[in-house]
Amino acid sequence: MTIQETESELLDLDQVKIDPSWALRIPANLAIRRQLLPFAKLSNKVLVACKDPGDVQGLQAVERYVESPIEVQLAEPDSLERAIQRVFRESGNSANQSVPMRISFAQRASDGDLDGLDLVALSDEIFHAALIREATDIHIEPGERDVRIRLRVDGLLEDYRRIPSVVHHALISRLKVLAGMDIAERRAAQDGRLTLGQETSQATDVRAATIPTKHGERMTLRLLATRTHQLTLEMLGMSQRDLRTFAQAIQQPNGLIVLTGPTGCGKTTTLYAAIRTMIAKRSLNVITIEDPVEYVIDGVSQVEVDTADKVNFHKALRGVLRHDPDVLMIGEIRDEETAEIAVKAALTGHLVLTTLHTNSATTTVSRLVDMGIKPFLVGAIARLFVAQRLVRKICAHCRRAVPMSDDQAAGIARPELAGSPVFEPIGCKFCAGTGYDGRTGIFELVPFDRALAKLVADRKPEGELVTYLANQGNPFLVDDAIEKLRGGTTAFAETIATVNP
Repeated sequence: MTIQETESELLDLDQVKIDPSWALRIPANLAIRRQLLPFAKLSNKVLVACKDPGDVQGLQAVERYVESPIEVQLAEPDSLERAIQRVFRESGNSANQSVPMRISFAQRASDGDLDGLDLVALSDEIFHAALIREATDIHIEPGERDVRIRLRVDGLLEDYRRIPSVVHHALISRLKVLAGMDIAERRAAQDGRLTLGQETSQATDVRAATIPTKHGERMTLRLLATRTHQLTLEMLGMSQRDLRTFAQAIQQPNGLIVLTGPTGCGKTTTLYAAIRTMIAKRSLNVITIEDPVEYVIDGVSQVEVDTADKVNFHKALRGVLRHDPDVLMIGEIRDEETAEIAVKAALTGHLVLTTLHTNSATTTVSRLVDMGIKPFLVGAIARLFVAQRLVRKICAHCRRAVPMSDDQAAGIARPELAGSPVFEPIGCKFCAGTGYDGRTGIFELVPFDRALAKLVADRKPEGELVTYLANQGNPFLVDDAIEKLRGGTTAFAETIATVNP
């Protein structure tokens, strides 16, 4: 057992990313009574925040539960109390049972004793761990010997825990019941939904999906926060220039704004932030068509597409236009019919916001043309095309400045930047050893002026559009990525993995 006494200040747990795979290993009553909390593992030692380093008995109990050497971190008492509240008391009664269940679960299951196993506590623990870790997805993956449970955090998958295979079917059945799925059907893919914390303002909508695999049903659970009180354009990571451009575009009375990028790059989040900004500034009739509704926005009529195709995008869009919308958000343009109706809406006095899957903002032009939209119409309705990516933000507590190497500078097509300072992640107690803390957006904004609209209407190739924008000094996706790299927001590995110069 090691006690960390070198710091002049007490550890503020409000700034720490707590790793639930360690925090939930101890019983709630031990954490609450002794004011102790294991929160991360670094250098083969589990870090334990505590108020009293002289509580040898309590610390030894923690060491037994985590089954690893511990290093004690003296914590600021109020922040420690808040952290313990978040980890245990907010998880409900099952938190008090989760750790005894965790310790006995594997042994009892391996003996074939499933009677009395608390599957409710197990499923609650998995959901609560995902919420603590701020995960976007839970993956339950059956294998030959056991079942792996992983959490997607900041875009990457992290191992959370493994459970015996004998428990797999019972756990999946429990989750199927919660999601309104058919527990008797195991050989076909299914979709369902449930809501966590319905009695609180922090309700979380969960989309469940199963698919049969060789070793049993795999389940993926996507967690969608249903409240958006803190969602603003300023929190997305746009530069001041891009913020001004975006704000001007969404104040237009009509036209088409398109966000592009791969799945999971934050396009829908940006659209929600835009809508919240618009309705905060003026009275508007805003209607959205989504699959699924990811966030609930007060004052906005949100239509959810039916997976049974009773309400698909183009059917919903035709109906919505009869309700006199000022602003219309379409979750995604997926087919020619939806594209045509969206264009007509933009031409007839509506501001239409939507998304497409393309690699860059300029590629959106050819994508729309390929979907049957005439180039002169694209030029007439286009207001702003935005390409977006997400990169992990480097932890400010442990980042280290290093000179950019010649190979790195060449890798981002900026040889002149060789030797300039950039930052690399190290990993510390504040970021759970990952070296990163959250994500931010990388953006490429293409506002349409008359000259660009004419180039599009004249069917000029994409290369000419790019040349025109470059001559106008319009920054591209790679330029924004490099600015965030040089500013210490992200690391080189994130930049090169996300943006292809």
